[in-house]
Amino acid sequence: MAAAAGCCLVETAIGRVGLAWTADGAIRACQLPETDDAGTLARLRRWTGPVPEAAPPAAVQAIAERLQRALAGRRDALLDVRLDEEGVPAFHHRVYAAARAITPGTVTTYGEMARALGEPGASRAVGQALGHNPFAPIVPCHRILAARGASGGFSAQGGARTKLRLLEIEGAVLGADGPGLFDTP
Repeated sequence: MAAAAGCCLVETAIGRVGLAWTADGAIRACQLPETDDAGTLARLRRWTGPVPEAAPPAAVQAIAERLQRALAGRRDALLDVRLDEEGVPAFHHRVYAAARAITPGTVTTYGEMARALGEPGASRAVGQALGHNPFAPIVPCHRILAARGASGGFSAQGGARTKLRLLEIEGAVLGADGPGLFDTP
């Protein structure tokens, strides 16, 4: 795993997101806001180890600006953002790639993702991989739900409320013609 060269907090519509990068400009980790900046940085550093706060280089600043726009409702799947996935388990890598392929504003389930990966019995493993996602929301784990549209877990501060907010920002249809996301039968 490449060492993170620096990190910063990025002001967004949902709060200050933590962003860490490597010397070659790959994103090492992205952390959704915690209750305060210290919490966000502490959680970011769980993924990176000790890393100094620094002004991002131009390429990382451009990613930060795209992230700001995406979290303000402008559609950007951030697919071309290069991630430093060195040290990420192979199954997690596959799950993260599948999550990144989900169009903003749409959702799938843990079970559907497991089947798409050719691992039909692995819905819990998909959920666990997403629970260990060091790149949220660049790897959009919020787009994956439990069976029948229930929220499932979400490890970011605020849990399911944050997941729902991210989906609303992306314009996900939230039950206009039937049960809404997170409604349980």
